[in-house]
Amino acid sequence: MTNKKICPICNSKMRQQFIGLLHCKCGISYHKDLGYFKRNENMMFVLERKKIGKNIKQVPVIRYKKDK
Repeated sequence: MTNKKICPICNSKMRQQFIGLLHCKCGISYHKDLGYFKRNENMMFVLERKKIGKNIKQVPVIRYKKDK
C-alpha cells in the first residue's frame, strides 16, 4: 500500500505509525479525523480497543501526559 500524504510544510513523505495516523520529521502529523496538526511534547499516540458491532478494533487515539 502506498502512502500518498505529503507534508504541507517540508514537502516530504509522511510515515505511517498507525492506520489513519501519519508523522513527518518536521513535527507535523496527520490524523484521519483531525487533519494536519503540530505535535507537542506532551502528546502520546496510542491504540485503544473499541467494540464496533461484534468486532473489537484498535483505533488510534491521542492522549496527553499529565503535568507533575
